[in-house]
Amino acid sequence: MNVPGVGGSAGQAVSAGAQKTISQSDFLQLLMQQMQNQDPTQPMDSSQMVTQLAQISQVSATQSLQTSFDTLSKALQGNQMLQASSMVGRNVTVPSAAGTLGTGGLDGAVNVPDGAGQVLVQVTDTAGNVVRSINLGTPATGLSAFHWDGTGDDGAALPAGVYGLKAQAGGTAIATYVNGKVNGVGMTSDGVYLDVAGFGGTLLSQVAQVN
Repeated sequence: MNVPGVGGSAGQAVSAGAQKTISQSDFLQLLMQQMQNQDPTQPMDSSQMVTQLAQISQVSATQSLQTSFDTLSKALQGNQMLQASSMVGRNVTVPSAAGTLGTGGLDGAVNVPDGAGQVLVQVTDTAGNVVRSINLGTPATGLSAFHWDGTGDDGAALPAGVYGLKAQAGGTAIATYVNGKVNGVGMTSDGVYLDVAGFGGTLLSQVAQVN
């Protein structure tokens, strides 16, 4: 902050530290020197001094508040990491429009809206062709699980790999989910994420269910 009218040693101090940030303590010291070295015939403007004090107090309070927020944010992130680590080895359900077929088949779920009617899940290959249709009937509202054994509509076993998932309830498209085992946890700028087998990384906030 620029302090007008500072002379003598105070003026030299400002010049020498022009490239440095002036703290509240530095400001008060400069102000005291300014008062001690002021011209008796041209005394300091008291209203200007009050304004300067108010400004430096506001800046100091803002910096202190920001420091507190940063400390709280780091503490919360650390707590989230600790909580997420307890999920390693467990199965979770995460939103996805594709799933990986393994030796045990593919487990997933659909989000059934209220009064949805009949629910149909379709599995598609890389070309978008429907290879298997699974009729879930009329399940209750909320997440409804399904299992695909890896066979096509003709009963033939299909090769392992990634397959598309889509579902509809009463002719309206609904969200699909896949199940996977949590292999690890990590942290990004967006928050804590889980490394889910057969799916990859997903934010902790996106987990729909822990099984």
